Amino acid sequence: MNKDLYLSNSLGNKKQKFIPIDTNKIGMYVCGPTVYDDPHIGNARPLVIFDILYKVLKCKFGEKSITYIRNITDIDDKIIQASLNKKISTKDLTKEITKKFHDDCLYLGCENPTHEPKATENISLMIEMIDNLIKNGYAYFNNDHVYFEVKKFKDYGKLSNKNLDELIAGSRVEISENKKNPEDFVLWKPSRDNEPFWESPWGKGRPGWHLECSVMSKKYLGDKFDIHGGGRDLIFPHHENEIAQSRCANKNDVFANYWVHNGFITMSKEKMAKSQGNILKISSFKNQVSGQVLRLALISTHYKQSLDWNDKLIEECEYTINKWYESYIELNDKVLIPDECLEPLYDDLNTPSYIANLHKLFDKAHKGAKKDKEIFTSACNFVGLLNESKDEWLEFKKNKLKISEIEIEDKISERNKARENKNYKLADEIRIDLLNKGVLIEDKDGKTVWKLK
Repeated sequence: MNKDLYLSNSLGNKKQKFIPIDTNKIGMYVCGPTVYDDPHIGNARPLVIFDILYKVLKCKFGEKSITYIRNITDIDDKIIQASLNKKISTKDLTKEITKKFHDDCLYLGCENPTHEPKATENISLMIEMIDNLIKNGYAYFNNDHVYFEVKKFKDYGKLSNKNLDELIAGSRVEISENKKNPEDFVLWKPSRDNEPFWESPWGKGRPGWHLECSVMSKKYLGDKFDIHGGGRDLIFPHHENEIAQSRCANKNDVFANYWVHNGFITMSKEKMAKSQGNILKISSFKNQVSGQVLRLALISTHYKQSLDWNDKLIEECEYTINKWYESYIELNDKVLIPDECLEPLYDDLNTPSYIANLHKLFDKAHKGAKKDKEIFTSACNFVGLLNESKDEWLEFKKNKLKISEIEIEDKISERNKARENKNYKLADEIRIDLLNKGVLIEDKDGKTVWKLK
């Protein structure tokens, strides 16, 4: 497709035409999970959004032209605290949660990134960057800690579009007598006796969280690259600090050209977060909701906007996927998707408009032409939907039934007897009960047939 791609850039807060540094070597770095607890639906949104951006970039520039990096943060204060609470090692904890994260990615139909570096595998490079920052005069050592001196970086706050005083007032700044200034952030901290540590010129310790992403993006994408992504909550302090330390260490005017941030998931208009106590773990859906239903729900609102999560949303998306399977067809060869269908995705990943186009393609395909069914299925597959066969979809629905097939037939017999006795109230109660258990019954040609809702 020759159409230009536009993305909302948080750096400058405007939608811009995407112009890569090198069309043959496009780099995208997305902040991955801190693996201290099971991933939740809030974590799932950037997974799906940037998976779709990855697909769009490959579609436009070619599969071999894109390098997609998504890191794993496997050393952090939260990880240490969670390992102490569970009385297991940080290594065992992070291994367990990383596996759950990968299972969730598979469940949501996300492609693997090009590389998935772990923080603990890159400590030597972090020590090297800290050393550079000290030599360049942007960091200082005090009482076994190394801090970045924020006032020495004149562009601090440009991503957040706020000055330093506003940023400090609006955030929880760590108070420490080791700092020169309250806004300075840690690059290296000492480890206690029972905590993981690495040897460094500043003593036994571990890196600061912000530093990890600066180092891993540099390792795979270089001193400057095209797209940096993550949730909106990462703009400050995480991404603001990444920019400061990366530009100062690399002596660059640019770190990443485009900063793309997705909005929060809310419940009753409150942000979903572990600290709020209102999280829904991805794993809790697996037995009752197909991953592609969750995926459709996650892209039902534009990625920049907040998405309010509720049962009605899931029900509507399940109904849509179920309906769409009526026009599903097995694809043996690659089928070109019409440019006008893909167009919304090139306009800042406008997934709601793309979904509207899928509905139009479905209506056309539903009339029966094989080619139309192929185009419709291919267009769904492009955003990770209808990626299971119809038999797999029906099998999943059958497995989540709250009633066996024998019980269904018994209920239908009971209903038929009630109707013969003109007990229509009981007959309707049985119909509603079956419906609530995922079974839709229909009376036609003198027989009662059932299908999964």
